[in-house]
Amino acid sequence: MTTPGAGGERSRRKISWDLVRAGCVVLVMLYHSTSLSVFLHPELEPRAFEFPYQVGASLLLVVSAYFACVTIRRGSMLRYWWGRVARLLPSFLAAVVVSYFVLRAFPIEGWFYPLPEDLRANLLMLWHWKPQFYPFIDGSHWTVPLQLMGFTVAALLYRSRWGHGRRILIVLWTAVLLPLAQWPIRIDDPVEAYRTVVDGIGMHRWHLFVAGVAIWLWSVKRLSTAHFAALLGLCMAAQEVHNYTRTPEGLLADTGSSVAVAIGMCLIALVARAPDMAMPPLARRAISWFAGVSYGTFLMHQAIGYIVLRKLQDAGVDTVTQTLAMLATGTLLGWLLTKLVEKPAHKLLMRPFERGVMPRTRETNPVRGR
Repeated sequence: MTTPGAGGERSRRKISWDLVRAGCVVLVMLYHSTSLSVFLHPELEPRAFEFPYQVGASLLLVVSAYFACVTIRRGSMLRYWWGRVARLLPSFLAAVVVSYFVLRAFPIEGWFYPLPEDLRANLLMLWHWKPQFYPFIDGSHWTVPLQLMGFTVAALLYRSRWGHGRRILIVLWTAVLLPLAQWPIRIDDPVEAYRTVVDGIGMHRWHLFVAGVAIWLWSVKRLSTAHFAALLGLCMAAQEVHNYTRTPEGLLADTGSSVAVAIGMCLIALVARAPDMAMPPLARRAISWFAGVSYGTFLMHQAIGYIVLRKLQDAGVDTVTQTLAMLATGTLLGWLLTKLVEKPAHKLLMRPFERGVMPRTRETNPVRGR
């Protein structure tokens, strides 16, 4: 996945970050193909191998926030914000439309069959606000509005005094502690208006963005190791708390996924601080290629992939081949989406900046001050 915030940007540790991005998307695909697929569609046969941890998408939000810090100083705020929108939105809209028509073209009895009103709701990203009325066409898309909101907040903070100096640390701690303080209300069947606002703005995911910013501050040595450890530890605790869900039997935890996310945060911090790794040229090219198409793969693999699983199962194909076919289909569709939509749309939408029509003034560092 072209991680939100990375936006295809190159860093001096390019292969390390490509490996992180590629690895996170592979984890997402493994979870969806081997675990969530059978959970959502029990008529699918259990997979020979199961990866049951919800970790990849959460870590991609961490990496997204990290790269927001890396790229936000490059040019004007308008250019930064529009660049993120131009990278994310066209591919998302195209993925929704393609998935909609594929699900309608290959309907499976008892499975979700999207209607025109579902297409409109998904294009407008209404799921988090009213999930009982607006089902996902593809469940992987839940990260996109959070990414867009995150980049918008980052740009607004950067332009204000709260994005500079020591004030940014107050913002970071508040962004973790406030959701934790309100979580007992959210988990205890709150009034619908309250739930709509809290879920709509993704409050239970803020700690992932905070972790990414904290990793960047620590990697450039603007946050002490002790302070970084305390803030990152709180983010890890928030991940565990927000992984609790209420069931008829009581609160249910997903501690395995929380531990996996915590380990992933530590690995991302090490990549941010360490020099680039050595790797054979062929492996570098393969990883870089997949990282380059990973956002498209992330958007396209799940809903269509489940149809691939079911059709192959009906044809008598074994579960290992089914899973591999889902991964291959998602990668192929991701490559096509990148080549036909993401790259040309980004180039077209950024043309006013490249021609010098829009301002390209450089901004100061968000931590050093204005």
